[in-house]
Amino acid sequence: MRALVMDRVGGPLDVRTVPDPVAPHDGVVVAVRATGLCRSDWHAWVGHETLSLPHVPGHELAGVVEAVGAGVQRWTVGDRVTVPFVCGCGVCAWCRSGSAQVCPRQEQPGFTYWGSFAEYVALPAADTNLVALPESVSFAAAASLGCRFATAYRALIGRAHLSDGEWLTVVGAGGVGLSAVMIGKALGANVIAIDRTSGALAAAEALGADHTLIADGADVADRVHEITRGGSHVGVDAVGHEAACQLSILSLRRRGRHVQVGLLPPVHGHPRLPMDRVIAWEIDLLGSHGMAAADYPAMLTMIERGELRPQELIERTIGLEDAGAALPALDSAAPAGITIIDPRR
Repeated sequence: MRALVMDRVGGPLDVRTVPDPVAPHDGVVVAVRATGLCRSDWHAWVGHETLSLPHVPGHELAGVVEAVGAGVQRWTVGDRVTVPFVCGCGVCAWCRSGSAQVCPRQEQPGFTYWGSFAEYVALPAADTNLVALPESVSFAAAASLGCRFATAYRALIGRAHLSDGEWLTVVGAGGVGLSAVMIGKALGANVIAIDRTSGALAAAEALGADHTLIADGADVADRVHEITRGGSHVGVDAVGHEAACQLSILSLRRRGRHVQVGLLPPVHGHPRLPMDRVIAWEIDLLGSHGMAAADYPAMLTMIERGELRPQELIERTIGLEDAGAALPALDSAAPAGITIIDPRR
């Protein structure tokens, strides 16, 4: 198969022919029809994740089951499927309770093993991790769900319990942030989007953001407090940057809820956060690590009803060759919206 291969941390990525994957006993091989280019892939490429090299990135995917392991019960060749970026082991108590996203023995395509920037990808524990894809949901839209959209959905619904009429501040209007804007509005929240670029804020406004603010360092949190008359109920760091995390926390009202969605690498040992505010104002700090396959049906129902429209977040579709140049540039030139890769191009 053709795949985008990384030979060293921070090095060039090359498209070349590599051996086809083999279905695990409890897993499947999926023919990839669409896969998302995500900032998490950049974190792995730059060395924030431990990888075995050579490596094939890619963790947001949708496609068709190509081969099935002998131990798989629920899936057959030809099924249209997608998968969360966290794949549980399928047998531990966390997986059995529907919380595979925190499985102690989890696997992650594109991180712990070869991922979906390829024509085919192997996926473990298929009966736990695969999600049936309705005909009404395109492969591209489904690929956009795997990390950013599903993570934003669970962050707001399953973790922050965002309610109708509450204020939501979203810091960073990339794929995760725009997903959070769309989901927040669908839940009836008042949404403030913050980003460093006007193009990203225009995209957030088009998706329904009630207010947009440029992250120019000039008392942005104070402006949020003025707009909301006391601060937001929920804040989301959708970037994974110390400044974005601080801004989300400082934008909150007393007893607000901060959700950390963007990966936050340590800075001089630990990110420097305003813990004095967290303590004095009794702010909740919540992590959100994707979403288990068991939680997908409710989200897919909202998509089928048209309440959520992930396809509107897709900015462009590229091939594997272009992905090799686009991935290293994500930190400095991330486009507003989601980039989808079609490995067949």
